[in-house]
Amino acid sequence: MTYEQKISGELNFWKFKTLQKPSLLSKVTDKVQKKINSYIPDKVHNAITTAIKQMVKAVLLGSTFTTSKPITDLTLMHREALVKQKIDTYKKTGAAEGGITGAGGFLMSLADFPLLLGIKMKMLFDIAAVYGYDVKDYRERLYILHIFQLAFSSKEESQNIFYKMQNWDDKAHQLPTNIDEFDWLTFQQQYRDYIDLAKLAQMLPFVGAAVGAVANYKLIEKLGKTAIMSYRMRYFSLQSVVLSHEPISDFRLEKGN
Repeated sequence: MTYEQKISGELNFWKFKTLQKPSLLSKVTDKVQKKINSYIPDKVHNAITTAIKQMVKAVLLGSTFTTSKPITDLTLMHREALVKQKIDTYKKTGAAEGGITGAGGFLMSLADFPLLLGIKMKMLFDIAAVYGYDVKDYRERLYILHIFQLAFSSKEESQNIFYKMQNWDDKAHQLPTNIDEFDWLTFQQQYRDYIDLAKLAQMLPFVGAAVGAVANYKLIEKLGKTAIMSYRMRYFSLQSVVLSHEPISDFRLEKGN
């Protein structure tokens, strides 16, 4: 069995799990969370949305996170070996950061939110570059944002995001021309709801450090796996295009992928 055959099977299983109907427990949890959200004043929702929007825009558009150059001379197997190494490094970094802020009490735990967001986004930029994509391209940064949503959304919302990400390279001309057109309200609600329980527990005395370390480790691990599957999906999609449209023109496929 070739490497491509192996990961193709893994990708198909991930797609199957992603597109499965939500479980009863998942539906109940979503309804409870939506009910809670309905009691929160719009003024609070707007404030949270604005805060997250500015944080994400700073990360996506900041020069600090757009310096990685795309790698164009590795096979897919070697790319993914490098990606997994990077994910392991970021998991350890996130765990250490979560442990420190968790041990610092309530205010330090609040500081963990933007710090963890920055770690996650930096990891996604590095992963994109290893897969051969230029993160200076706005469309690639938008794809990164979709990966983030796919990892940290409800079952129903993640399926909507999944369909948007299919055949991404064919949809490039349909993408928003301005990042402000992105649905920030849904983004902040889905992300906040996903991590609420874990991060609230991080604020508890005595156990905050342990909870913070484990929660951050698991959140980064989930994001890393989602990123790998998302770029595999693009890889096989591009391969299908190549097989039906010769000659090959995509540099990522020409150089040994």
